Amino acid sequence: MALKGQKFGKYSDNLKNEVFNKIKQGQSLRYVAKQYNIPFGTICSWTDKKNHPEKGSGQKRGRPKESNLTKEDWKERYEILKKYQAFLKAQRGKK
Repeated sequence: MALKGQKFGKYSDNLKNEVFNKIKQGQSLRYVAKQYNIPFGTICSWTDKKNHPEKGSGQKRGRPKESNLTKEDWKERYEILKKYQAFLKAQRGKK
Protein backbone atom coordinates (compact mmCIF):
# COMPACT_ATOMS: atom_id res chain seq x y z
CA MET A 1 0.00 0.00 0.00
CA ALA A 2 1.29 3.43 -0.88
CA LEU A 3 2.24 5.78 1.90
CA LYS A 4 1.00 9.35 2.07
CA GLY A 5 3.22 11.59 -0.01
CA GLN A 6 5.10 8.66 -1.56
CA LYS A 7 6.55 9.33 -4.99
CA PHE A 8 6.63 6.63 -7.65
CA GLY A 9 9.45 6.35 -10.17
CA LYS A 10 8.66 6.65 -13.87
CA TYR A 11 10.73 4.52 -16.17
CA SER A 12 11.14 4.89 -19.92
CA ASP A 13 10.14 2.18 -22.36
CA ASN A 14 13.78 1.84 -23.41
CA LEU A 15 14.82 1.03 -19.84
CA LYS A 16 12.00 -1.49 -19.52
CA ASN A 17 13.07 -3.18 -22.76
CA GLU A 18 16.68 -3.35 -21.50
CA VAL A 19 15.47 -4.98 -18.30
CA PHE A 20 13.37 -7.52 -20.24
CA ASN A 21 16.33 -8.35 -22.49
CA LYS A 22 18.57 -8.97 -19.45
CA ILE A 23 15.91 -11.25 -17.96
CA LYS A 24 15.55 -13.14 -21.26
CA GLN A 25 19.32 -13.65 -21.28
CA GLY A 26 18.94 -15.53 -18.01
CA GLN A 27 19.83 -12.96 -15.38
CA SER A 28 17.75 -13.11 -12.22
CA LEU A 29 15.14 -10.51 -11.39
CA ARG A 30 16.92 -9.55 -8.17
CA TYR A 31 20.26 -9.06 -9.92
CA VAL A 32 18.69 -6.87 -12.61
CA ALA A 33 16.83 -4.89 -9.94
CA LYS A 34 20.08 -4.15 -8.11
CA GLN A 35 21.94 -3.41 -11.33
CA TYR A 36 19.41 -0.78 -12.47
CA ASN A 37 18.45 0.37 -8.97
CA ILE A 38 14.77 -0.44 -9.52
CA PRO A 39 12.60 -2.03 -6.80
CA PHE A 40 12.23 -5.80 -7.19
CA GLY A 41 8.43 -5.59 -6.94
CA THR A 42 8.31 -3.12 -9.80
CA ILE A 43 10.17 -5.50 -12.09
CA CYS A 44 7.90 -8.35 -10.99
CA SER A 45 4.80 -6.34 -11.88
CA TRP A 46 6.30 -5.43 -15.28
CA THR A 47 6.98 -9.07 -16.09
CA ASP A 48 3.52 -10.13 -14.90
CA LYS A 49 1.87 -7.54 -17.12
CA LYS A 50 4.04 -8.51 -20.07
CA ASN A 51 3.38 -12.26 -19.61
CA HIS A 52 -0.32 -11.84 -18.80
CA PRO A 53 -1.65 -8.69 -20.51
CA GLU A 54 -5.25 -9.54 -19.57
CA LYS A 55 -4.30 -9.01 -15.89
CA GLY A 56 -2.89 -5.53 -16.54
CA SER A 57 -4.10 -2.30 -15.06
CA GLY A 58 -7.83 -1.91 -14.68
CA GLN A 59 -8.16 -5.44 -13.46
CA LYS A 60 -11.73 -6.17 -12.47
CA ARG A 61 -12.36 -7.94 -9.22
CA GLY A 62 -15.33 -9.77 -7.85
CA ARG A 63 -18.15 -11.59 -9.55
CA PRO A 64 -18.65 -10.73 -13.22
CA LYS A 65 -21.85 -8.85 -13.97
CA GLU A 66 -24.56 -10.43 -16.08
CA SER A 67 -24.95 -7.61 -18.56
CA ASN A 68 -26.94 -9.50 -21.19
CA LEU A 69 -30.16 -9.90 -19.15
CA THR A 70 -33.31 -8.49 -20.69
CA LYS A 71 -36.16 -6.73 -18.93
CA GLU A 72 -38.21 -9.95 -19.08
CA ASP A 73 -35.41 -11.86 -17.37
CA TRP A 74 -35.37 -9.36 -14.53
CA LYS A 75 -39.16 -9.55 -14.20
CA GLU A 76 -38.99 -13.35 -14.05
CA ARG A 77 -36.30 -13.21 -11.36
CA TYR A 78 -38.37 -10.71 -9.40
CA GLU A 79 -41.43 -12.97 -9.52
CA ILE A 80 -39.40 -15.95 -8.34
CA LEU A 81 -38.05 -13.88 -5.45
CA LYS A 82 -41.55 -12.74 -4.45
CA LYS A 83 -42.79 -16.35 -4.44
CA TYR A 84 -39.82 -17.43 -2.33
CA GLN A 85 -40.43 -14.63 0.17
CA ALA A 86 -44.09 -15.65 0.45
CA PHE A 87 -42.99 -19.25 1.01
CA LEU A 88 -40.61 -18.21 3.80
CA LYS A 89 -43.30 -16.07 5.42
CA ALA A 90 -45.70 -19.05 5.36
CA GLN A 91 -43.04 -21.31 6.90
CA ARG A 92 -42.47 -18.86 9.76
CA GLY A 93 -46.22 -18.68 10.38
CA LYS A 94 -46.49 -22.46 10.81
CA LYS A 95 -44.01 -22.52 13.70
